[in-house]
Amino acid sequence: MSEVELLARITTDPSICHGKPCIRGLRYPVEFILEMLSGPTSVEQFLADYPDLQADDVRAAMAFGARVSRVKRLEPLAA
Repeated sequence: MSEVELLARITTDPSICHGKPCIRGLRYPVEFILEMLSGPTSVEQFLADYPDLQADDVRAAMAFGARVSRVKRLEPLAA
């Protein structure tokens, strides 16, 4: 699946999760998926725990995360 096709799986709707980017209009924000997969949860376990999601949804979340992290400069966060 191409990056364009993956990113098409990411939707925003003000009435769903306060307009946060979600997977296919479902109530799974991209940030939730990325946070879950950044810990000890494997993709296989994540998909087993959330059977209404597909492997391409996980790839879409990762592609979206990569896309939004493309910045020219990153300012340090205040402590």
